[in-house]
Amino acid sequence: MALDPSFLSRPLAHRGLHDLRADAPENSPEAYRRAIAGGYGIELDVQISSDGRAMVFHDNDLDRMTDRHGPVRQHTAADLGGIHLKGGSEGIPTLDEVLALVAGRTPLLVEIKDHNGARDPDPGALERAVVRDLSHYGGPVAVMSFNPNAIAHIHAANPDLTVGLTTTDFMRPFWNGIPTDLRVALSAMRDLDRVGASFISHDHTVLASSHVARARASGRAILCWTIRNSTEESRARKLADNITFEGYLARNHQ
Repeated sequence: MALDPSFLSRPLAHRGLHDLRADAPENSPEAYRRAIAGGYGIELDVQISSDGRAMVFHDNDLDRMTDRHGPVRQHTAADLGGIHLKGGSEGIPTLDEVLALVAGRTPLLVEIKDHNGARDPDPGALERAVVRDLSHYGGPVAVMSFNPNAIAHIHAANPDLTVGLTTTDFMRPFWNGIPTDLRVALSAMRDLDRVGASFISHDHTVLASSHVARARASGRAILCWTIRNSTEESRARKLADNITFEGYLARNHQ
C-alpha cells in the first residue's frame, strides 16, 4: 500500500510540534493539537502497556519524561494515563486516544519501538495492539520501525496498512551492539520486499547512500529524520521526498 500523498507534502512534526514553552511536551496531546493547527503531519512512537495497550511514548522507561521511574511496560494503560508528562498537564495517551484526537485531519506516522528482543515476554504484543487500534481508523496513517520483523508482523496481520522501515547506516559505531551480519543486512535494506515496505524514513545525515538510491529506484518514497534547522532541511530536500523535523518550524506548503 503506497503512502497517502499527504505524507509527501506536509512536513512531519517529530513527536508532535512539541515546545515546553507552550506546555506541549513531546508525544503529548497538546503537541499533536499544535501540529494540526500548524498544518503539519505527525510522527509518534508507541510502547506496550502491561495490559496490552499501545501507548504513545518514546522511551522504554518513564524516567526522562515523567516523575515516575521504571519501564513503561510494567504499568497498565490506566496508570500511564494518570502519569503527567514533564512540562505539561496531560498524561501518557493511548494510541486510540491520539487517533480520536487527530481524526484524519493530518497524516500520522507511527513508529513501533523495538520490543521483539529477548527482554520482551510477549513478542508481537505491541504490533497486535497497533493493528487492532488502526483497524477502525480512516485517516492517512503509516507504520514504521527499525525492526523489520515488527513490520513483517504488521504487514501479515493487515496487508492494507501502509508500512515502511526506519533506516540508517547501521555500520556506525552506535550500532555495534548488533551482530555484524545483521548490521550489514539492515544497512542494505534487504528486508524491504519481505515486509511489504512502500517507503523508508532514513537518517538525514546519510541520505547520499547507494542503498537509499536503490530504494528510490524501486519506487519507494523517501522520508528522513530528524531535521533540526532550515539548513539541514534545504540539504535533505534535495534527496528526500519529505522530512521529519523538530525544534523549529519547517517549510510548509499547505
